[in-house]
Amino acid sequence: MGTQRVLISAQELKRRLDEGESAVILDVRWALGGPDGREAYSEAHIPGAVFADLARELAVPVESGSAEEAAGGRHPLPSREQFEESARRWGIDDGDSVVVYDDSFGQAAARAWWMLRDAGLTDVWILDGGLAAWRRGDYPLESGTREVAPGRVRLGARALATIDADEAAQYPGVLLDARAGERYRGEVEPVDPRAGHIPGAVSAPTSGNLADDGAFLPAEELRRRFAALGVEAGRPVAVYCGSGVTAAHDVAALAIAGIDAALYPGSFSQWSRDPSRPVAVGPEPRGERSREADASGMSSADGIASEA
Repeated sequence: MGTQRVLISAQELKRRLDEGESAVILDVRWALGGPDGREAYSEAHIPGAVFADLARELAVPVESGSAEEAAGGRHPLPSREQFEESARRWGIDDGDSVVVYDDSFGQAAARAWWMLRDAGLTDVWILDGGLAAWRRGDYPLESGTREVAPGRVRLGARALATIDADEAAQYPGVLLDARAGERYRGEVEPVDPRAGHIPGAVSAPTSGNLADDGAFLPAEELRRRFAALGVEAGRPVAVYCGSGVTAAHDVAALAIAGIDAALYPGSFSQWSRDPSRPVAVGPEPRGERSREADASGMSSADGIASEA
């Protein structure tokens, strides 16, 4: 992977559209605990964009507290057949160029990018800086919803690397946690049953991938960022987050830097629902020492909490 396989600027997208080049544009606005983005899409979106529902089309909906959630996390990946149905509904044909964007600087759009790449599509781009970059260019927007003719794309078998919980537990390389630092450290946990991180994981919040304007950092800066986290040539890299959504942002940033990385789809929402899995707290990968155990089961020896 390289930068050319990840990002497109607002200026370049506008040029392509002005010159009549075809592209399927997906609006993937979504926020954890917020509305699904459909209303915001209807109010204003990039001309020609189709709304992609992250919670229903880029994931299998599961009920909170269900066995399905425990088994696969909060946003399990759909089957190839389910995803192909969504991709066709968006109007994608074989060979199409696809651009994905959101209003959170790629945090949600990266999920669509990763899934489409995983399904074998190669001409897939994240709009660098998202909708904010398009607005800064004073480029046109349209309102309402858009109905498109169904596409006929044929999605392939899984093309990108993934890991599961067992592999995350004994990962031989660098396991990155893409969530905010306070969630990694176990200071807060808004949605999952236990706070903290997978023991051994290194904190790599997606915010660190971005410049002040919300665009991805240049490739060399990203290489330096990940090198400081222990990523080096020949050493495997994998990423998780809360539910496999924003982890794709780190995977995209690593791809920009020229580094292939695996994704843990179930992520912490799956891990933390399994009482046999330990959870580390504090700023260190293995957890920090604590003077005494607390009610959650914190070990005074190693700072790892487990309900097992």
